[in-house]
Amino acid sequence: MNKDLRKVLAFPYILWMIGFTIIPLSLIFIYGLTDRSGSFTLSNVLSIFAKDHFKALLLSIILSIVSTAICLVMAFPLALTLKSKKLNKGSLIVFIFILPMWMNFLLRTLAWLSLLEKNGIINTILNFLHLPSLNIINTPAAIILGMVYNYLPFMVLPIYNVLEKIDDNTINAARDLGANTMQTLTRVIIPLSIPGIVSGITMVFVPALTTFVISNILGGSKVLLIGNVIEQEFTKGSNWNLGSGLSLVMMIFILISMAFIAKYDKDGEGMSV
Repeated sequence: MNKDLRKVLAFPYILWMIGFTIIPLSLIFIYGLTDRSGSFTLSNVLSIFAKDHFKALLLSIILSIVSTAICLVMAFPLALTLKSKKLNKGSLIVFIFILPMWMNFLLRTLAWLSLLEKNGIINTILNFLHLPSLNIINTPAAIILGMVYNYLPFMVLPIYNVLEKIDDNTINAARDLGANTMQTLTRVIIPLSIPGIVSGITMVFVPALTTFVISNILGGSKVLLIGNVIEQEFTKGSNWNLGSGLSLVMMIFILISMAFIAKYDKDGEGMSV
């Protein structure tokens, strides 16, 4: 392809990257490292150690780890099942797992609100069956449930994508050499699926850590996560400097996740879903 043609075709992407990546990130750095008068300061970044902010960060990390672990425990056996059924990426079952990703994130979360609220569908059915009510709305448990529901496909698909590429002859060779099912799983399948596992963990943990929509809706604004703190600084407090400073701290977790992907998924196998 002609070099001049390549430059022309690349121009829209460069323009997009400048307008929606470089400029927003630059503004976050500028606001985060300055005060209201425009003077340089690190107080916005260091405010993460304030009692309320640090408490929200720790709670966000805990809930993110729990939801990521649940997604992994659910996703790996499911991905193995999909592989064993010899399903291709265009099959109905795989389509069902992709379908929620096409729906509006807010609507998916609001649907769970109608299910979990005190007079919601689940409690109505439980009361009809004379069973105890399920009172988890406005609690961390409801937030974890919302995270797992919204982010589970992001764990399933990378793992399934990697498992699908494992040659059946490799698994058969391990069994021919005397490995039982558990040994084949732990010594062959899991090591070969590490790129997908790392990609899945990253794709679940990072958005779960920074979310504020799920905690606002299913937590009833009673459970304060670091995403809620940042959102409130921008919207209610109108303190863009503090909100940007806290956002810079969150970028550290994103950089760490990118480093993990670069180390364990060098070929991008887990990301090509």
